[in-house]
Amino acid sequence: MLVKYSLTEEQSLLVELIKRIGEEYIAPFALEWDEKESFDNRPIRALADADLFGIIVPKEYGGLGMGVFEMCLAVEWLSYYCAGVSTTYAASFLGAYPLILFGNEKQKEKYLPDIARGKKLCAFALTEPQAGSDAFGIKTTARKEGDYYVLNGVKQWITNGGLADINIVIALTDPAKGPRGASAFIVEKGDPGFSAGKKEKKLGLRSSVTTDLIFNDCKIPADRLLSREGMGFMVALKTLDYARCGAGAQALGVAQAALEVSIKHAKKRIQFGQPVYNFQAVSHTFAEMTMRLEASRALVYQVAKFIDAGAKDFSGASAMAKCFATDQAMWICERAIQMMGGYGYMRDYPVQKFFRDVKCLQIYEGTNEIQKNVIARELSKVYK
Repeated sequence: MLVKYSLTEEQSLLVELIKRIGEEYIAPFALEWDEKESFDNRPIRALADADLFGIIVPKEYGGLGMGVFEMCLAVEWLSYYCAGVSTTYAASFLGAYPLILFGNEKQKEKYLPDIARGKKLCAFALTEPQAGSDAFGIKTTARKEGDYYVLNGVKQWITNGGLADINIVIALTDPAKGPRGASAFIVEKGDPGFSAGKKEKKLGLRSSVTTDLIFNDCKIPADRLLSREGMGFMVALKTLDYARCGAGAQALGVAQAALEVSIKHAKKRIQFGQPVYNFQAVSHTFAEMTMRLEASRALVYQVAKFIDAGAKDFSGASAMAKCFATDQAMWICERAIQMMGGYGYMRDYPVQKFFRDVKCLQIYEGTNEIQKNVIARELSKVYK
C-alpha cells in the first residue's frame, strides 16, 4: 500500500488479529473451498473465539462497541483472504443491525449477547423471486392471529440461509398499503413452518451459503415484531445504509489481493529477456490499478467515519462507497487476470476466483444501478 492510514492502536490490533486468522484458517484452504463449493465453519469459529462478531454490538450487550469503520477494516482484511468467508461474516452484521437500530430492550437483551459471542449467526431476508431491485414488490405476508404472526412466502438468495439462527424477515402485514404495509420480524431457526431451500450453485463466493427461505404457515410470537407494524421498509433501508460500506470494504480486500498476486507475478515472469513488469504498458496498468484502489479505500474509509461521527443522512454517501469501490474492484480484478495472461485464467491461481467473487459485490445489497438512483435522488435534495 502506497498510502498509509492513521489507525488507532485498537484498530491496528484488530487488523493484525484478522490477518492472523486469515493466514491460519483461510489462506491454505480458500481455493479448495471454492473448487468444492463448500462452507467450512473453522474460520467462523475462530472469529467468534476472538470476539470479532461483537464489533458493532454495544458493550452493554456483550459487544466491543465499535463502529462502521472498524467493521469495514475487519471485513476488508477478511476479504483479502476469501470474500466467501467475509460474506458469511458480514451477512451476520446485516442481520444484527436491525436489532441494534430498531430492537426494543427485551429483544436486544435476548439476541445481541449471543450474536456478539458468535454463538448465533444472523441473516437478513428481503429479496424475493419477483422482488429484487424492486424491493417494494415483496409478496411474503405476516398475518396477525392473537399473540402470534403467521408468515407465508419465499425469500430468495439469502446469505447464511439455513445456517443462521436469527433471521430478520421483511413481510407484508397490510398488503393493501403497499410499502407502508411492510413490517420486520425476527424468525428463529427451528420455528414451525420455516425451512431453507437448496444451496445455490454460484459463480463466486462459493464458500458462503445462499438459499431460499420458505415460510409455510410459519408461526412466531407477536413479540418478535421489530419496531412496529408498517416500519419494515424503514428497517430495511436504514440497515442497508449502514451495511453498504461493508460491501465496499469487501471490494477493497479482494482488489488488494488481486493487485498483489498479479504484480508479484509480473515482476517474476520473464518475457523478451526481462520481467513483464518492466514494459511500460504493464507498469502503467499497475499504476492505474493502484490509484483506483486507493481512491476507493479513501472513499470507503471516509464514509464509514462520517457515519460513525453521527451523520443523520448518509444514504447517498454509503451508496457511493459501495458503488464506486465495487466497480473499481471489478476493473482491477479483470486487469489482474490480463496482467497474468494464461496463468490468470487458470483455476490453480487465485485471480480468477477474485474476479468471480467480486462480481457479486456489484449486485447484492442493492445493484450498482440502484445505488446510482440513490445518489441521484440525494443530489436532487442538495441542488434544488
